Amino acid sequence: MPPQDEHALIEASRAGDPAAVEGLVRSHQGRVYGFAMRMCRNVEDAKDILQETFLGMLRSIKEFRGESKFTTWLYRIASNACLKKRRRGVFEPEPEQELSLDDLMPRPGSDGRKPEIADWSEDAERALLRGELTAQMEAAIDRLPREYKIVLVLRDVEGFSAEETAEMLKLSVPAVKSRLHRARVFVRRELAGYFQDQQKA
Repeated sequence: MPPQDEHALIEASRAGDPAAVEGLVRSHQGRVYGFAMRMCRNVEDAKDILQETFLGMLRSIKEFRGESKFTTWLYRIASNACLKKRRRGVFEPEPEQELSLDDLMPRPGSDGRKPEIADWSEDAERALLRGELTAQMEAAIDRLPREYKIVLVLRDVEGFSAEETAEMLKLSVPAVKSRLHRARVFVRRELAGYFQDQQKA
């Protein structure tokens, strides 16, 4: 949607025009639903988050002043809905089973050095062509604790900047960058393990 058209819909929605609200929903519902599915991997949960996001938009649209992009503001609502979702998706650990990322990261050896994670880029390219890597990557991302997963999804999948992600999650930019780095290292380690298993097979 051209920015001027979206701006007109936002202003009309703030004035209480239901058709304009419907226009904003139609414009953004596909992307928000995709984000919710990537976060919770459960259709019913994703539908709930979609509904909560746009109900939140409807309740708060009069407070939107355009100080940030509308998409950033909307994803802040969607991110809050994802993080507060009590019923977890079928691929997510239960709260009592969820580990901290420190528990999931490679351990230093006896010399105090962290183990190197092998570069499997050529194997990854072949696996991607066979259609195998997407499922492995999704499974690795699903094993991340939720506060790391949401940063990875917002930055690397949805394509938001570190600044936008920080605004959505009410974090500092350095905190976003730190969580993103740790999440990427974890996913890379998980994929390295997959390729090691493939070589042994």
